[in-house]
Amino acid sequence: MGQTHWMAESSLRDVMSRFATGVTVLTAGGEHGHGMTANAFTSVSLEPPLVLACVAHSARIHESIRRAGGFGVSMLAADQQMTARYFANKQRPIGLAQFDAIDCEFGPHTGAPLLNGALAWLECELAELYPGGDHSIFLGRVLSASRGPDRQALLFYAGGFHHLLPPAKSA
Repeated sequence: MGQTHWMAESSLRDVMSRFATGVTVLTAGGEHGHGMTANAFTSVSLEPPLVLACVAHSARIHESIRRAGGFGVSMLAADQQMTARYFANKQRPIGLAQFDAIDCEFGPHTGAPLLNGALAWLECELAELYPGGDHSIFLGRVLSASRGPDRQALLFYAGGFHHLLPPAKSA
């Protein structure tokens, strides 16, 4: 067995920065529509189709998703780093006005903005809301799922954005 090298105790934020994740923008439609960059997102079940997103209680989108009863997910491509930064910036406009500067379409099932140019999109109805410390865990039942062409994915790792090439297609 190889030797394990333990380092000094680290914060959870520090440790989790070593976990590479995809980058999404969560969106909610309706009167209180909003968007937010998120990487605390994953699939839960294929049957029934379920995903989850973790959102801080203090985030504006928290109440937006609750009121809308659903949310959209845009999985960002490598060339959408500025979009990820935009939806992480608390100085952007609030409400649906923040989407005026973004190329998007409103989902037919939820009314949530779905960002054009993303790798893939989901529309979800809110199935459950679970407490999770200073966050809530939004469980979404997938109403629609679509994907665009294969391109480089945007990843978040060690406090910065990185790119991942799609796998080579076998002949």
